[in-house]
Amino acid sequence: MAYVPDLARNWCPDPDPGGSLAAVSVTSDPRSPSRAVSPDVTAQVEYRIIRNGVVREVDRGKLLKTDVCDAHPELLRAARNVGRPTKEVCPICDDGRLVTVTFVFGAKLPPGGRCPGTAAELKALCRRPEPVLCYEVEVCPDCAWHHLMRKYPAGGRTPRQKKTAPVP
Repeated sequence: MAYVPDLARNWCPDPDPGGSLAAVSVTSDPRSPSRAVSPDVTAQVEYRIIRNGVVREVDRGKLLKTDVCDAHPELLRAARNVGRPTKEVCPICDDGRLVTVTFVFGAKLPPGGRCPGTAAELKALCRRPEPVLCYEVEVCPDCAWHHLMRKYPAGGRTPRQKKTAPVP
């Protein structure tokens, strides 16, 4: 199977015309803390299955570590300065601790998006009246491994409906 880089410079399987999206799981939870871009969409896309496949390919020697440990310098800077540390060990170098970095894109934000430095700043971005799209990336600052873990819509307040008195 051929590998092509996706928009976040991660390695993912090259889609074939008759294939399916079995490697991508989509969850829709009405109790989700994030608000949707449109009132009827609350889907969150998880990329863990693809990530695990890439790790297996590296373990089998089908992909070189240099092929997957190529994080952009700005992503590494964000991971070192504003990333949220996790308890998970890097699956590639087996030494460094993974860090989660979130990027938020949307109207009235810079073209490169925003990388919130605190949980409060992320919450504020997700509560904006304009819809935004959030991308969570896991990064190993030690070896430059990175992978898109999930993306989800947020923001876009829906207008409140007026309460009406019940009709007798």
